[in-house]
Parts: sequence; structure tokens; C-alpha cells
Amino acid sequence: MRTATGATAVAAASGTAAAQEGTATESGTATGTATANGTEAGTEGGDGGGGGGEAGPPDFGGYLDEVGNFDGSVTDARGQDAATVEVGVEANGGAFGFGPAAIHVDNGATVQFDWTGNGGGHNVVSNDDGPLDSDIYTEGGVNYEQTFEEDGIYNYYCAPHQGQGMKGSIVVGADYPTQSSDGGAGESGPLGVPGSAKMLGVATSVVMVATLGMAYVFMRYGGDYETPGDQ
Repeated sequence: MRTATGATAVAAASGTAAAQEGTATESGTATGTATANGTEAGTEGGDGGGGGGEAGPPDFGGYLDEVGNFDGSVTDARGQDAATVEVGVEANGGAFGFGPAAIHVDNGATVQFDWTGNGGGHNVVSNDDGPLDSDIYTEGGVNYEQTFEEDGIYNYYCAPHQGQGMKGSIVVGADYPTQSSDGGAGESGPLGVPGSAKMLGVATSVVMVATLGMAYVFMRYGGDYETPGDQ
């Protein structure tokens, strides 16, 4: 005699196996992603002399998107006590750029701003609350410098030519906003449902349906019924 209890056990076993298979697949995907992130961070660290690059690609929040001489790369100047940014390089339709547009330095390093003498008067001003605030200079040479003693990203611009896109960013240390593994910003958003959770949900649904069917049979036939072929 075959009972509804036996059918329930078979359905539960099938659902559990499917859920385990989904969990194994999810674990493999996570391992591959972690390896990719490690490679990307290593490439950034290998560009310069000193830093570890373990924090990942910096997230500028779109601040440099319209800057003509920014191609997404960050000049790695870690391992140096001082680094230089030129003021008035060719970019944005004239001598209206900082070169490089983005640079990464160690905590405690000094950034020297070296005017090219081209493009008229330029200055260096922090975009938000920040330490950068120079006068406007037209003559060439290192007219301004700043030592950074706190990790983070420091966005700045040239006030006379901000409208032309004369902007730059300085990444300091290892504690700063980073991009997510897919290249987008690291901000939180709607979370996807893991594959293992989906499979577990399917298995749970199968068990629930089987349990309801068993309850119906017991209520209808008193728990004792015959199937074709048992007679």
C-alpha cells in the first residue's frame, strides 16, 4: 500500500537535493568574483612604487566625468614623500587642465602644484570642505603645495575655469570610497536574490504542496486508501 506520507518524503528529498546543488553553484560564483577583485587591486598597486592597492579602485562619484583629460585611470604616486600636479596643461579646449587629473598618494605625502604659465590665471580650490585654497597665479613654477594627513578623496577645481572642466582629484591613503566589483559605485542598492535562496524556496514550496495534499487525503479517506495495482 502506498500512502501520502511516502509521497511527501520523496518530494522533500528532491527539494533538499536541488537546494544543495544551488548552494554549491552560488559558492563557486563568489569565489570567482573575489579572485577578480584581487587581480584588479594588484594592477593598481603595481603601477606605482609603494602602496598596497588593497582598497580597490577609487569612486569619484562622477566628479571627473566631464574632465577632458581624465580617462578613468589614476596615477599611482604612493611610496613617494612628494608628488607633482601640473596646473594649466592642455585639456578641455585649452590650457585648462590639471595633470594628472587624478593622483593617488600616501597619507602624509605632499602634493606640489606646478603652474605651467599657460591658460591665464589658475588657482586650486577644494570642491567641498577641504584644505586646498590657493591664490590665482599666472607665472610658472611650484606656487602652492599641500600635505595630506587624512585618508580620503579630495576633489578640487580652478575657480576661473571650473566651467571649462578644469577639475582634479587626489586620493590619499587606503581608506576612501571605492567602486564595486562590476565597476559601478559602491553604494548600496536593491539586492538580488541568491541562487541558493531561490532553490530553497522551490523546495519549500514542493514540500508544502505535498503536505497539503496529504492532509486532504487523510481528511477525505481517513488516511487509508488504495492505488491502482495494489488490489
